[in-house]
Amino acid sequence: MSGPFLNPLLYDKLVRAALEEDIGRAGDITTQATIPAGMQAVCEFVVRKPGVVAGIPVAQEAFRQIDPTVKFETLCPDGTHIQSRTAVARVSGDARAILTAERVGLNFMSRLSGTATLTAKYVDLIKHTQARVCCTRKTTPGLRALEKYAVRCGGGMNHRFGLDDAVLIKDNHIAVCGSITAALRAAKASIGHLVKIEIEIDGLDQLDEVIAEGADVVLFDNMSPADMREGVRRIAGRMKTEASGGVNLQNIVDVAESGVDLLSSGAITHSAPILDIGLDIKIG
Repeated sequence: MSGPFLNPLLYDKLVRAALEEDIGRAGDITTQATIPAGMQAVCEFVVRKPGVVAGIPVAQEAFRQIDPTVKFETLCPDGTHIQSRTAVARVSGDARAILTAERVGLNFMSRLSGTATLTAKYVDLIKHTQARVCCTRKTTPGLRALEKYAVRCGGGMNHRFGLDDAVLIKDNHIAVCGSITAALRAAKASIGHLVKIEIEIDGLDQLDEVIAEGADVVLFDNMSPADMREGVRRIAGRMKTEASGGVNLQNIVDVAESGVDLLSSGAITHSAPILDIGLDIKIG
C-alpha cells in the first residue's frame, strides 16, 4: 500500500526559495573555504526521538537543486513510525553540495515530521472511536500544502485547503446574512452541485434550524462533549458532524466519544514542535 502522495509541483519553488534565502549572494562561504573541491561524502538523516517521518521528498529536492548528481536514498518512506536513532535517508556525493543543502533539507523534514508525529498522537488516542482527526487552515503561510500532507502522513485527514474548495458558513457569515436559514439558502443557490456545505453552530438552540434547512456537515464549535452527544443524537445520521475549537491531547478522547465523525484541530499544524533530526556525516 502506497503512502500519501505529494506532487513535486507543490514544493520545488518552495525549496528553491529556501535555498536562495540560505545561500545568499556569495554562496556557502564556510564550505567553499574549508572543503576541497571534489571531496566525496556519505551521510544519513538520523532521527533523535521517536516519531513519524514526513518530508523526505522535499529534502531530496534540496540536494537535487544544488547538485543533481548527489545520490539520495530513502530508507524509511514518509508515514513510517520510527524509533530514536533511526536513519531515514542517506545521501552521497560531492561533499560541498551535501553541506550546502543540508540545513534546508533538515528544516523541511524536521518541521513536517513534527506535524506528522503530533497528528499520529491525536489519531492514536481516539482509534477506539469512529472519529477521524483533520486539520484546519491554521497553517504556516506558503506551507499549507506541505503541512496538510504531513497530517496525512500522521494518519489524519485534510479539511478544506482554501476558501475555494468548500463552503464553511461561520458565525460571522450567519450574522451578516441574518439567519442560519438565509445563509444556507444563499449558499445552495450559488454553488455547484459537487461543492459541500458545512455550517458552524455554537449551541443546540441553533441545531433545529440547521436540520430543517439541511447541510452536508454541522460543525460544533467550542461545545461541550455532552452537548455534542445530544447534537449527534438529534441529527441521527442525516449530516456529518465535526467538533472544533480547543481540541487538544487532553480533551480529544472525551470529544471523540461524543460520537462526532470528525475532530478538527489547528494545533496539529500551527503548534507542532519539530521532530529532532540530524545529519550524521562521514568522509568517503
